[in-house]
Amino acid sequence: MITVENLSKTFPGKSSPVVALRDVSLDIDAGSLFGVVGPAASGKSTLARCLALQERPDRGVVRLDGVNTAALEGRRLREVRRQLAVVDPRTPLHAERTVAGNVAAPLERLGVAGPQRRSRVGTLLDLVGLTARATQQPTELTPGQRRRVEVARALAAAPAVLLADDPTGGVSPEEAGAVLTVLDRARAELGVTVVLATRDPGVVRRVCDGVAVLEQGTLVESGTVLGLLTDPGSAAARALLPAIDTPAAQVAGYDRVVDVVLVGFAAVGALLPEAATRFGVEVATIGGGLTRIGDTPVARFRLGLRGERADGAVAWVVEQGGRVTHQVRGPQAVVAA
Repeated sequence: MITVENLSKTFPGKSSPVVALRDVSLDIDAGSLFGVVGPAASGKSTLARCLALQERPDRGVVRLDGVNTAALEGRRLREVRRQLAVVDPRTPLHAERTVAGNVAAPLERLGVAGPQRRSRVGTLLDLVGLTARATQQPTELTPGQRRRVEVARALAAAPAVLLADDPTGGVSPEEAGAVLTVLDRARAELGVTVVLATRDPGVVRRVCDGVAVLEQGTLVESGTVLGLLTDPGSAAARALLPAIDTPAAQVAGYDRVVDVVLVGFAAVGALLPEAATRFGVEVATIGGGLTRIGDTPVARFRLGLRGERADGAVAWVVEQGGRVTHQVRGPQAVVAA
């Protein structure tokens, strides 16, 4: 487990210090794929560097499996750092080496014997789907393929934690999915804890178990992705779920208008039609949309309901696990609790 306690970090500025992190505290479970999401200058890259022990915080502690990394020095610090690997697009591949040679470079520095080194390189190239590219030069690869080689290189020394700063930056949308799949495979097949920093909510939607939302160096919230999304007022829900924009004229004719978050195949596919049938009301989707969190479908809809039992239908949806925010519209409208 990674535990961050009251982490603060500032950098010198032209007229005054720039605060990158303000008292950030969070927990990251071992073996998870955890996303740190926020806009530019939110502090996510600084947090990633602090977790990788590349930056020392001004205050606060980073604990790795209970070990206070701030107290480490010398040999013990080097040993812990070897358990941490970083995928950073700003660290390019060696142009003069082949793909396999780039992945082997960290193993060569550690003095790993040739047969063992070749076996490890082969395993990692298979993991990232580039076995057929082993003898090519980095210049012969697409940006997405180069990023996957960077992931394989970072995994060469079998780290316990992999930190990826903007892993899909500079990669086309078509290739970004392959990069994220590789990070997910590293977690699933190698047992590596993966922490990725990104400004793209789509990255978190696709692969992350947990998420921390940063704004201007401050932790807005953190937790499991699905747990946060069931709170319609959460920052994660605002960032990750489909936006709702419904003209006032479109909702005027309904007895009740509500926003609802539904999680899972059964809820998304069957809950609303069953509510309509059970209570004899019309249920229309007038805004929002459907997305996926990993393999789980999640919907945020604006619903318009017509019928005398509209309130009962809404209450039943809540009983079945839907998270509903009531809107003050229509003759039956009341303010939600």
